[in-house]
Amino acid sequence: MTKLANLFLLLLLLVLPLFSFGQDTIIRPNEVKKEASFKPSFNWNLRAQIWLRYSDLNNGSLINNEPTSSFTDVSIRRIRIPISAQITPRVYAVAMFGDNNYNLRHNTAGIRILDFYVEYSFSKYLEVGMGKSGWQGLSRWNIRSSNSLMGLDSPLFPLNTVEKNDDLGRQFGVWFKGQAGHFDYRFSLNQPKEITTTPNGKVDFANNKPRWKTSSYVKYQFFENESNKSAYHAGTYLANKKVFNVGAGFQYQEKAFSDGDTQDPLTTFYDMKHWAIDSFINLPLEHEQAITAYLGYYDFDYGKDYVRNLGADNITSDVENGDFNGPGIAFPMMGTGSTWYMQFGYAFKAKNVFHSPVIIQPNVAIQHANWDALADPMTVYDFTVNFLINGSHSNKISLGYQSRPIFDVVSLTNIDHKGMAVLQYQIALK
Repeated sequence: MTKLANLFLLLLLLVLPLFSFGQDTIIRPNEVKKEASFKPSFNWNLRAQIWLRYSDLNNGSLINNEPTSSFTDVSIRRIRIPISAQITPRVYAVAMFGDNNYNLRHNTAGIRILDFYVEYSFSKYLEVGMGKSGWQGLSRWNIRSSNSLMGLDSPLFPLNTVEKNDDLGRQFGVWFKGQAGHFDYRFSLNQPKEITTTPNGKVDFANNKPRWKTSSYVKYQFFENESNKSAYHAGTYLANKKVFNVGAGFQYQEKAFSDGDTQDPLTTFYDMKHWAIDSFINLPLEHEQAITAYLGYYDFDYGKDYVRNLGADNITSDVENGDFNGPGIAFPMMGTGSTWYMQFGYAFKAKNVFHSPVIIQPNVAIQHANWDALADPMTVYDFTVNFLINGSHSNKISLGYQSRPIFDVVSLTNIDHKGMAVLQYQIALK
């Protein structure tokens, strides 16, 4: 996408609402009264996910230089402190503090700024925001709420630059969003962080001047409309909301990848070009039961044969004579090629357990990828059972198991599978 095309799209987003929805911008007497009686609001929360985990580690994994084939640990997967304020009827501000993966490798307490931004609402058709946030396009799953996940953990592959040129998926930027009828749309311009490491022969993030990343996601909502107040989509609504959406999106960044140093005249640069289509359904059933399902197809282009091994909350970064996967619980999660992601869950009617109503929600998720760099497909299976005390994500116990593929370092074929079992407790305080 050229700079001229970006500018045209930006101007179109700014001007179109004035022509298409001009009546919404007319100031009426009742709106004047509403704004005059408005009182600012302020909300905050504190939530965390605590893991007790057993892992079969990848071959050759080292923990503090000691060879280790399996390990049991306790960690804090996430801490989040979201703060929001409706300052005026049209000005909304958000701050999110927290961090991920407090474990035996990362056990120093530290809270960083994840989100900090402000938005101005011209109308429901056009809201403009600026700051550091997760507002960007591609799919439902690269902008999702960790608070209402159905699976034990969220799929990380849609966060395709995570902890490389972003901060846990967040970047500085400007975005435009709105809803018209059943259409929900967002368009963002994000500024990636600088890359200080140098690619050496294999395609990796380029250590050049970061180019702006352009992205968008548009969805059509057949039943109830979801809120677009937050960037982060819900994972499941249980039996509380009837939703069926179909969406599509893209991400583009010029010269985002290379196979060598920026100053080397022989270096080849690659544009990052991703697109995806997906669908999501949350359908309440009789007797206060519900199904939640997601299906998405992703086409990733990072450059020739790019592939990245990654493991959530990994407890080791060292490996000796290992497989292609690298250390700990990593596997080739993302790369140039295509992938399908499917998730399905069923929420049963609440049952009394130890004198408290508990909703039980078993679910399964599968990622099946064909990365160009690998000789075999890459398939990961996740099985989870949620126990929502009082039907709330604020007091939730989850038991999950993940089966990941192991690839040979020479042939790049799938030679084995290894597992990880996790007991999670999610708590929210206010």
